Amino acid sequence: MGRILLVVRLVVADVRRNPAQAAILLVSIIAATAALSLGRSVDGATETLYRQTRAATAGPDVVAYSPDTSPTTIDALKSLEDAPGVVAHSGPYREYYTKLTAHGSTGAAVVQVADPTPGPIDRPLVTSGGWVRPGGVVVERGFATALGVHVGDDATVAGRSLPIVGIAVTASHAVYPWAPGIGPGGGPSDGGGLVWMTERDARPLASPEVPVTSLINLRLRDPGSAWTFTRHDPAVGPAPTDTLVNIRAWQHIAEQDSVMLRDSQPILVIGSWLLSFLAIGGVATLAAGRAAKQTRRVGLLKAIGATPGLIAAVLFAEYLSLALLADVLGLVVARLIEPAIVNPSASLLTAATGPAGDTIALTTIVALAVAGLTTLGPTVRALRTETVAALADSARPPRHRGLLTRVSALLPTPLLLGLRLVARRPRRAVLHACSTAATLVMITGLLVIYAQPAKDHPGSSMANDLRNAQEHHVILGVTAALIVLAAVNAVTITWTTAQEARHTMAVARTLGATPGQITAGLSTAQLLPTLPGALAGILLGLLLCLPFSAPNTVWPPTWSLLTAALAALPATAALTAVPARIAARRSIARTLNPETT
Repeated sequence: MGRILLVVRLVVADVRRNPAQAAILLVSIIAATAALSLGRSVDGATETLYRQTRAATAGPDVVAYSPDTSPTTIDALKSLEDAPGVVAHSGPYREYYTKLTAHGSTGAAVVQVADPTPGPIDRPLVTSGGWVRPGGVVVERGFATALGVHVGDDATVAGRSLPIVGIAVTASHAVYPWAPGIGPGGGPSDGGGLVWMTERDARPLASPEVPVTSLINLRLRDPGSAWTFTRHDPAVGPAPTDTLVNIRAWQHIAEQDSVMLRDSQPILVIGSWLLSFLAIGGVATLAAGRAAKQTRRVGLLKAIGATPGLIAAVLFAEYLSLALLADVLGLVVARLIEPAIVNPSASLLTAATGPAGDTIALTTIVALAVAGLTTLGPTVRALRTETVAALADSARPPRHRGLLTRVSALLPTPLLLGLRLVARRPRRAVLHACSTAATLVMITGLLVIYAQPAKDHPGSSMANDLRNAQEHHVILGVTAALIVLAAVNAVTITWTTAQEARHTMAVARTLGATPGQITAGLSTAQLLPTLPGALAGILLGLLLCLPFSAPNTVWPPTWSLLTAALAALPATAALTAVPARIAARRSIARTLNPETT
């Protein structure tokens, strides 16, 4: 317990002395684990939400539609009640295809006649207000969200204004805007939202100008046989009649609900791995930047008799504990964002969503691996350093190359200093270029998506608009996270380079370099790998878009891609200016005095 307490106290003390570095570590791993969790959660998430909604609303196993209300149609639907395998039913009900106006917006609507007391199948869950009553309507939650209406607002249906008395969710219809089911006349529809009204309130809709459909909800003894029922298997359901009966299984409704996320999942998966790469780069730079301080700290611990095992425990405990905390926070962030991603129409219940066990295990392993592997090298080097050398904290002697020295002497001072910093730390320059490339990959994807005309998916134009909006929102969010993390990495690399090169910069100032030239030199060291990294990111982004592109894909103009690549230069200069300026103003005497290092 004494050793554990000592390790805890040393870790807490170091975090208090370096809060900014701890915050950078947290931000990097939080972004990576949140994106990774979201990328994995999207797969199958909609089906999970539909199953939850179906269980909470007593959803039907089969919904049978017929584009008519004649006695023959009603008899054909009622005959399904006695079909083999059917154990319960509710209906038949009528649905009218009309329009609803609220808050100045008009949308296609499906008005379903509802009983004041729902039957044993399809009992919509009221999430706000109450259930239908004479003189009031209930709006499906996805439709209400699209229109921006709430309980108490007025809605106009077929020229009649009625108050909205409730908002509900159901599993008998697909999510907004696929409420029409088979559509007017049994054919395609332009989408729409679902509204419930009483029989008396729906009577004015009965007119030749308003298409109407009849439907019945069925419960099967074996819900898994719903697909077989849709094929009219004689062992399960009746043979087809002359009356058109369109049967939809619950699996088909669940599959329809997932259509909204098909374009979003690749963006989240690719974005999560790019964010993980940036997190690894940021933590590796942070660990390398702290190597000098950690080396001196190791020397002090060795001087007082600490064993290598205790020293390693102290160094690793800080990063691993922060990684675990970041993993938990990342999962919490993913849990808060997930409903908006996997349930964009708000038509399904999301109360029980959250990352699965395998997702939690994966993000935890990734977070610990990022923290552990990136700190392994600096920790081993610090442990191998002699105690006296560790306490001295001396600068690393440069390698002198005569030809390069003569050529570089002709360059302007900021460019000379920047080139020397890059030459002494080539791996860090490559890391910065890769970080820039990863960000430009997603920016390229963003430009490609926004260059496309409105996608014309089969079916409703309303659904197309909603899918396109969802795709744009997802890639905007992922791109913003990548830009933020890349900006954090740029600041971290600049500050780390300034810390490691403080002796070199101090000597340069004694030889006549001004603080402005030192600042420009530190920024130049980051600008030099930025442009090749940006150009490589544009190329990789285009190559990555090829597998997901259609033959008629519209590619963004070259000038927009070059503008995105060139914009990385002033952005990098702005991000590196402040830490470089702070480092350049450090006292020369304090830097070179071994008593104050």
